[in-house]
Formats: sequence, C-alpha cells, structure tokens
Amino acid sequence: MLNGLWLGFFLVAAVSAMAQWLVGGNAGIFAAMVESIFAMAKLSVEVMVLLFGTLTLWLGFLKIAEKAGIVEWLARVLGPLFARLMPEVPPGHPALGLITMNFAANGLGLDNAATPIGLKAMRALQELNPGSTTASNAQILFLVLNASSLTLLPVTVFMYRAQQGAPDPTMVFLPILLATSVSTLVGLLSVAVMQRLRLWDPVVLAYFIPGALLLGGFMAFLGTLSAAALASLSSLMGNLTLFGVIMLFLVVGALKRVKVYEAFVEGATEGFDVAKSLLPYLVAMLVAVGVLRASGALELALDGIRHAVNWMGLDTRFVEGLPTALVKPFSGSAARAMLIETMQAQGVDSFPALVAATIQGSTETTFYVLAVYFGAVGIQRVRHAVGCALLAEFSGVVAAIFVCYWFFA
Repeated sequence: MLNGLWLGFFLVAAVSAMAQWLVGGNAGIFAAMVESIFAMAKLSVEVMVLLFGTLTLWLGFLKIAEKAGIVEWLARVLGPLFARLMPEVPPGHPALGLITMNFAANGLGLDNAATPIGLKAMRALQELNPGSTTASNAQILFLVLNASSLTLLPVTVFMYRAQQGAPDPTMVFLPILLATSVSTLVGLLSVAVMQRLRLWDPVVLAYFIPGALLLGGFMAFLGTLSAAALASLSSLMGNLTLFGVIMLFLVVGALKRVKVYEAFVEGATEGFDVAKSLLPYLVAMLVAVGVLRASGALELALDGIRHAVNWMGLDTRFVEGLPTALVKPFSGSAARAMLIETMQAQGVDSFPALVAATIQGSTETTFYVLAVYFGAVGIQRVRHAVGCALLAEFSGVVAAIFVCYWFFA
C-alpha cells in the first residue's frame, strides 16, 4: 500500500508538470520540483533532530509508567466494560486483559507498546473465532476502536508544531481531544448498530453516562467562552495535563519503588532507536509530498474541493488543511509529511495548519490498521469493519474542522 501511494505521488506530479509544460510552456516547473526534493530532504533532517529528543524523552517517562503498573491499573478499570461489549469472549479470557491494556497504552500515547499488545489481543480473539478467515464481532469492534484513534496525549503533534516554531505547541490539545472523542463514539455506535450490542447494559451505562455528562458539561462550559479564551484554555490544559502526567508517572513510580532513573534511561534508549528508524520513511514521504506540491497537482485538487465548498456557500479556509485528511487512511507517514508541509507552506499557527494538526491527532491510518491487525491472523473477510472504521475516521475529520472553527476562527 505504501509503495503504491509513494509511487503514485511521483507519477501524479510528473503528469501535472508535463501538462503545464506542454500546455502553458512552464518549463520552470521542473526546476521547482528538483529544488523541492532537496529542500524536503533537508527539512526531514531538521524534523528528526527534535524527534530524537522528544521520543527519547517521552518513551523514557512512559517506561516508568509501565514499570509502575499504571497501564495494568487502567486495564483493570476498563476490563468490565470490554467484557460487556464483547459478549462472545468468555469472562476471564486473556483477550480481555490484552484488549484493555492495548487501549490503556494507546490512551497514554504508548504506540510502541500498544501495537504488539494489540497483535497479541487479535491472536487471542482468533482462538475464539469460529471462522478462521472471517472477522468475528469482537475482532471488528477491537479494530474499529483502534482505528478511531482515542489518544489522550497527542505528543507527536505537539512535537511537530514545536519543531516548526509554534509559540505554544499544545494549543490544539482540546480540539484534538474533542474530535477524537467524536470519532471513537461514532465508531462504537456504528459497530453497536451492526452487531446489536446492548449498550443499555447497566455496566456499560455506568461507564458511558458519567463520561457523557462530563463531556456535555464541559462542552456547555466551552460554549460560554470566546475564541481567544478557548485557545488560551486549550493551551493551559494541554500544558498542565502533559506536566501533570509526567509528575504522576514519577510519583507513582517512586511510591512503587521503581528505579525511576534506570527505567527512564531504558525507555529513552528505546526512543532513540525508534526515532532513528523513522528517518528513511520521513525523507521518502516528505520528498514525495514536496514534489507533488511543487508540480501544482495538489493545488489543482484543492482548487476543485475549494470551488465545491464555495459553491455550497461555505467558508473555504479549511481546505488547505485537507491533504492530511486525504492521505491519513492510507499512510501515517504520508499524513505526517502533509502536516509538516502544510505548516511550512501556510504557517505553523495558520488556520489550515491548525486544522491539519487536529486531524492528524484525532484520526488513524484505517487501512494500515486493517492490514496489520487482520493480516496478522489471516482474516480475509472483514465484514463491516471497513465501513465502520471509515465512518469513524470521516466523523473525526468533520469534527476536527468544526472544532477548529469554534476555537480558532
């Protein structure tokens, strides 16, 4: 999938450049594309400098959280909920523990821990699957909730904004939190409708009703604030949450007699290795996106969307932030490259860049998640998994746009 997407970027750019040369005589387009290749390669290294530091720092703190048992505690808290949402999984089955640990890790931004745990959970669910090549109800729900990208701390988005010079990298914290909540809720409800899940079960309601009341009350409070106050509150909450979580990890780790310094160094070493492995992918995608932008092909596609939006009488400022949304279902690295390119072209705190950052933090690479999780257990017939996952992703994108108008317009 990544091979086809990457090659497609270059082919579309080449066709666009040839058309401009033959029709309009624009020979300078080729020089612009070559210049973009080297500029984006340079930008990739600049981005990686901060990436090394941020991933090393964050994975160090997250290793303390793992050793302190915070992830396991979250798993125990969420366990009864998933036991009700997946009735075909027997009580006490290892799959339930793995599923809750996966979501706890995802919520904390522990992507490197969440993926292997998620694959183990999918294999455990496969043991209960009566059809070896057809996705079970539990597997579909697990995958759709993974694809909805419920991440409470979008540290990587903060990191890219900081690298591009944002005075306040965490300004998008609340918009991302609201948009990712919408995508997760839509994903859950769509699967519940397809599988006729009993969402009115007392245990399920005990989780959902307090959450809905808190979210509704918080939304009502936000509705009383001006746009400037909303942006300021998002910044304050983002910074307080991030620092508060770090302090929580350290305090709980110390109380549990974890050697916090040694644990931090262990996790930081893993973070350095992870960051180092990302550089080739970042160079590849940023170069492809840069060529696509320089060829005029991306702008041509956005013009079509812009005209359609304008024809409907709507504001078109969000359109420049849509490239991230268009490629996110297929490739996380391509979406990351689109986000960085949008911040470079429009300005890190421009409205399109804020929309792109919110989309990046509130949606997931649906087809990649499908390929990895279902491919790991040999599932060929995915039933309603694709439709529900894409509906959740689309809802997250729409919510991100609306929330950004609410906070930043």
